[in-house]
Amino acid sequence: MTTWTTSDIPDQSGKLAVITGATGGLGLDTALGLAGAGAEVVLAGRNPAKGQAAEGVIRQRHSGAKVRFETVDLARLESIADFAERMRSAGQPINILVNNAGLMAPPKRQITADGFELQFGTNYLGHFALTGRLVPLLKEGRARVVELSSIAHRSGQIHFDDLNFERGYKPFPVYGQSKLAMLMFAVELDRRSKAEGWGLTSVAAHPGFARTDLVDNGPAVGANAFMISAIKLMVRMIGHSSAAGALPTLMAATLPSAKGGQYFGPQGRMEFKGPPGPGKIEPRALDADVASKLWNVSEDLTRVTFP
Repeated sequence: MTTWTTSDIPDQSGKLAVITGATGGLGLDTALGLAGAGAEVVLAGRNPAKGQAAEGVIRQRHSGAKVRFETVDLARLESIADFAERMRSAGQPINILVNNAGLMAPPKRQITADGFELQFGTNYLGHFALTGRLVPLLKEGRARVVELSSIAHRSGQIHFDDLNFERGYKPFPVYGQSKLAMLMFAVELDRRSKAEGWGLTSVAAHPGFARTDLVDNGPAVGANAFMISAIKLMVRMIGHSSAAGALPTLMAATLPSAKGGQYFGPQGRMEFKGPPGPGKIEPRALDADVASKLWNVSEDLTRVTFP
């Protein structure tokens, strides 16, 4: 396997990158990689205190880095609209958009401010709405758009009869649906960009099993100490660091030869860990009819229509 690291990122000077969920974990490691390559980086997240801390980490690592925090809550369509309006008012083209924010498998069903199931609403619908509202700036910047999926997409199904799992909520099947939706969104956005001449390059990535706070903020919530320890031990045994998990995203965002619709992930056994490269896409993620239906439903649910 060929090793690809942050030192292989081409010069990103003069580019503006927006990264959701960038105040910790994979998002922060992605921001560090792009800022280190010279990009101006917007850290988009919910918590200003964490945002300020993340800015400090990046400036400490890369003196002179151009980085700032902007508030956005992917679980609130109003917050997404406000963020997009601030970005549009600034008028700066966006060259890279990394839709990274997400949560995994909370034990009990929760809903967003707009009544969507929390995982589907945050991981997918929030990013769908954000991307749609930013399209004018993305077009102007001929942007690379990266959707964060997961190996969990392999078991995912799009439940059109109950997208918000109002009946029979199960944490991991819902997570799988949200990550399958993200991968289908990446491929469908590429199809539509080509058909409409938007000039966007839409790709996807997954981190494999990366040691982040997803477990602490998801399946570990409310679990007993033994269960928490077992989950964390499994991740340590078969996974890799957050920094390593961010490499497929950085490759997707910056590789000059990347083509629209490509998927990037770790190259080790079962794509759990290893250097970044092409990932395996399950056939269902390439179903254009289902993707088109999901797109139309998403526009109806979010009230965001792509131009």
